[in-house]
Amino acid sequence: MPKTYGYVRVSTKEQNEDRQIIAMQEANVPEKNIYLDKQSGKDFDRPQYKKLVKKLRKDDLLYIKSIDRLGRNYEEIQNQWRILTKEKCIDIVVLDMPLLDTRRDKNLIGTFVADLVLQILSFVAENERTNIRQRQAEGIAAAKIKGVRFGRPPMPLPDGFDKACSEWKSGRISCTQAAKNCRMPVSTFRYKANIYEKSQYNQTDEKV
Repeated sequence: MPKTYGYVRVSTKEQNEDRQIIAMQEANVPEKNIYLDKQSGKDFDRPQYKKLVKKLRKDDLLYIKSIDRLGRNYEEIQNQWRILTKEKCIDIVVLDMPLLDTRRDKNLIGTFVADLVLQILSFVAENERTNIRQRQAEGIAAAKIKGVRFGRPPMPLPDGFDKACSEWKSGRISCTQAAKNCRMPVSTFRYKANIYEKSQYNQTDEKV
């Protein structure tokens, strides 16, 4: 007997999939047949999607909330749609776009309209992904201009670092000994010592 499945995707682990899950429940998709990926839509290398495709059999029905939940790559969406409908011989329903329901109008005109809508929505999905990446890059650039730092905050310098740095710079101890006094690898000590020296110089320059 044909089975009903649902596919849900959000781009990151932090994003909420509840809206899509509710849509699947309203479409009477069994909970065990809902497959969820928390991954970018840039391609179809997603673990749950791959499991779903292996499960699908002829005449099964697949629900997705919107075409961008299937993916955000124009050519890949077209290719996957062909695999699902032509090779796997299943039906697909895109809940947010009633025209993308392969159960209806399986004549020439219906197929033409569905293909046209699919191409338009696939283009919109990829274009939106491009816009998102551009907005993220612009936001990061603007934040850097304002002095926002990304990544983990630097570890505080150990006690006695300034003394070890001064003794090394004056030649009283070797770099190896100075690093040992600070319980650091030599390369780390040398790197931090150079930064420390520059910061001390800048502070002195500002006071003048």
